Amino acid sequence: MNNRCRWLPVLLLAPLAVAARAQEIQRPPAAAQAVDVLHTVRQVPEACTRIEGRFTGQDDAPYDMRLVRLGAQCQPRAAWLDFAQVTPGQGGWKLNDRIRIPAAECPGQQALVEVWRRPVEQPLDRDGQGQLRVYLDEARQQAGAGRLAALPAYAARLEMEGRPCR
Repeated sequence: MNNRCRWLPVLLLAPLAVAARAQEIQRPPAAAQAVDVLHTVRQVPEACTRIEGRFTGQDDAPYDMRLVRLGAQCQPRAAWLDFAQVTPGQGGWKLNDRIRIPAAECPGQQALVEVWRRPVEQPLDRDGQGQLRVYLDEARQQAGAGRLAALPAYAARLEMEGRPCR
């Protein structure tokens, strides 16, 4: 029996697993952050949201992440959902971004923030001039009839990598 044949299915499936976890945005690790320094992790303008984070220096919760609205005037074109409502890789959810934030005081520890995105195909009709237009009266009628298109959605998950230095 040829030993290479036994490993062939495993070798063929490995790239598929890696491709399924590949993010849409590729970026190097962020700059190392000190304890209690609030920093922006990522902005999602379509959802009018900024992810802020900070290292706490506490063993039980070494990193704190929160969502902040960009401004009262911002009109979201995407929804932000709790990650508990998301099934990664299913229902159209795609890994959009993976952000690694190293701890300045503890080089072996880093926060990993994954941003997941559920795109929505919104077919838009062009008018007689070939332009995409949204007419206010038509939009109000669709909203009144409950026929608004679904919004794209985002969700974020926080994980810690490495071991604490204490």
